[in-house]
Amino acid sequence: MKKAALHNLGCKVNAYETEAMQQMLEQAGYEIVPFEEKADVYIINTCSVTNMADRKSRQMLHRAKKKNPDSVVVAAGCYVQTSPSQAQADPAVDILIGNNKKHELPEILERFWVGQRESSQRQAAAEERTPKYQAIGDIAADKGYERLQISHTAEHTRAFLKVQDGCNQFCSYCIIPYARGRVRSRELSDVVQEVQSLAASGYQEVVLTGIHLSSYGVGLQEKIGLLDLIRSIHAIQGIARIRLGSLEPQIITEDFVRELSLLPKVCPHFHLSLQSGCDATLKRMNRRYSCQEYEERCRLLRKYFLHPAITTDVIVGFPGETEEEFAVTREFLTKIGFFEMHIFKYSLREGTRAAQMPGQVAEEIKARRSETLFADAAPRNRQFLEWYLGKEVEVLIEEKTLIGGCPYYIGHTKEYVKAALPIEKDTAPDLTNHLVKGLGASLLGQDMLVIFHGNVPAVNRYYERPKN
Repeated sequence: MKKAALHNLGCKVNAYETEAMQQMLEQAGYEIVPFEEKADVYIINTCSVTNMADRKSRQMLHRAKKKNPDSVVVAAGCYVQTSPSQAQADPAVDILIGNNKKHELPEILERFWVGQRESSQRQAAAEERTPKYQAIGDIAADKGYERLQISHTAEHTRAFLKVQDGCNQFCSYCIIPYARGRVRSRELSDVVQEVQSLAASGYQEVVLTGIHLSSYGVGLQEKIGLLDLIRSIHAIQGIARIRLGSLEPQIITEDFVRELSLLPKVCPHFHLSLQSGCDATLKRMNRRYSCQEYEERCRLLRKYFLHPAITTDVIVGFPGETEEEFAVTREFLTKIGFFEMHIFKYSLREGTRAAQMPGQVAEEIKARRSETLFADAAPRNRQFLEWYLGKEVEVLIEEKTLIGGCPYYIGHTKEYVKAALPIEKDTAPDLTNHLVKGLGASLLGQDMLVIFHGNVPAVNRYYERPKN
């Protein structure tokens, strides 16, 4: 039995595809081993979102070959799709698999093994390696959705589900449309079938992901959209929560939000991509909305949901961003009041329009602006958490752990706020993978709620930070 090890780089879509490839290999008879162990084949699902991501992909490929020089190293995904000549020239790589070819992994490996045996017979005394095997299609011309699926996932309670691929937006800083191609959507019946299987296996929460999730439905014969997909999943017994991946502001209309609010399984946790709080910068980014329009979308979410967690991405130091533009962004972020912000220093990506723009910002300025926004975010995060004090909280328990030497169950609220439940002698013996409603909440440290359980005998008090 051959041993295979996999390593994922990049986004949640990549992570889903890596799990799908692993399960295909399991079904094909491979033994899956940790990446740090010696294996016959290493599969690295690469990322190419930045120049640094390309570099990390190459480093991981070399690391795999170093672990076992006789192994077969497979480079799959975005780096291969955007830089095929570099991957082809890399001596550490034996097989190249582009996006939309990952579903062929077991067959590709089998063809490679056969070719290797035949080559060995022809070149018994030769020292050269078997020629590289390439499976890289024209992603820009590909209109078909690659069918991948999972039956289980590394997480115990939550399953990420890829439902869409590709992007048509062509933001000036982004290489992804070239790595992933144009928008393609997964058939609704296929999604429903996979969710039903996951629910039967005990998963209570599904997270819908895609490269451009808001455009779900594009390319399907049936005229449906993301809301139709959510409704169909909502009807599946056993699923308690539906969480949405990153959304574009344009999908947040009054009708869309109102209909979402009528579906109790939908988590009021909305990652609404922003990138900049300055209209001039947004225009250079080719983001296709204004700050005023974005603010209106946030207002709609807060109109229909009691306490929605609105999170976002922000890029600092985009080409041409002046101190005045940064100040405008900073003021806008304060005005919106996000629960969390993912703050990135602009990273030049070759092959994008932004890489050629004048006014590239110095790294020390990017670092200073990033630190400023992180400091601004801390009190807003604390304010969001303080809303829960004394309120009933529902948590999906995911694991047990020790905090300050004391045992706790750990999980997340529907808003994706991390929460802890003290394990006491009168607490149910195992609440993992259960929804727990606490009668109240207090704060544990700076970024976590602590709740007490209302379904077992417990003293009616708040739990403070455990003493070491």
